[in-house]
Amino acid sequence: MTDDLTARPGPAQRTAREDARVDAQYARSWQLVSAMAHDQFDRAQLGRADAVVIDLEDAVDDSNKPAARADVVEWLSTGGSAWVRINDVTVDAWEDDVEALRGVPGLQGVVLAKVEAPAQVTDTYHRLGAQTPVVPLLESALGIEVATAVASAQGSFRLAFGSGDYRKDTGTENVAVAMAYPRTRLVLASRVGGLQGPIDGPTPLASHSILREHIGDAVALGMTAKLCLDHDQPAVINEDMAPSGSDVAWADEFLADFDARGRVVRDGSDKPRLGRAERIRERALIFGIEPR
Repeated sequence: MTDDLTARPGPAQRTAREDARVDAQYARSWQLVSAMAHDQFDRAQLGRADAVVIDLEDAVDDSNKPAARADVVEWLSTGGSAWVRINDVTVDAWEDDVEALRGVPGLQGVVLAKVEAPAQVTDTYHRLGAQTPVVPLLESALGIEVATAVASAQGSFRLAFGSGDYRKDTGTENVAVAMAYPRTRLVLASRVGGLQGPIDGPTPLASHSILREHIGDAVALGMTAKLCLDHDQPAVINEDMAPSGSDVAWADEFLADFDARGRVVRDGSDKPRLGRAERIRERALIFGIEPR
């Protein structure tokens, strides 16, 4: 990795980073980078985020979208690799986004803004060639209420929570009790739709202690990833969104004991504990976490 923003990374650097990247199904940290911040694209790609999302929507004024879009397409076509947050289907910029991005090398997928109907996901998926995964960003009361249908839509890859716009839409405060309902809706919808755990909204301009608190709230409800807005947060998110070493040790001990007794269920608590232990072990293997 490098912080030298004056030189483009070589193909070997990019290849090494992409080879080491966690599969997007399990990605914990999703770093948003403004499409106007062209000098930050390479740094983000080589950074610690599991997934990088170049933002063509909220981060770009309408007057600047054509130039920003062209910069993103050029970067993706010359060695860059990332997801792109595109504009919602109700604005003209959506049409321009999907036409410009279709078939572009380096495009890993799109994050679709302000989703409020499953057809919006499916239309985007097909307009991009029916091969590009779509992460629907649910940012309103209506979006949260239709989450189950959206999760089941063709093209849906994982759900994401646009928490800032949701609070603006509903007048909700950014406190755990107020965020519990929409987060739970996304967790349940993801389960019904057969998707991996959803992606929580960002915690902007916060100390690491506040960030960890917000991550803890999200993890307790079943979320497995989080959006972020800077280069410093992915390392914290990756650590706290993965099982701890002590969690892995407990899972290993439980599974070893369960196997030793012939996988016999002794009481009603064994099956829930078995499910939790197996999920912890699966994620520990994905992220390379050892027991302690």
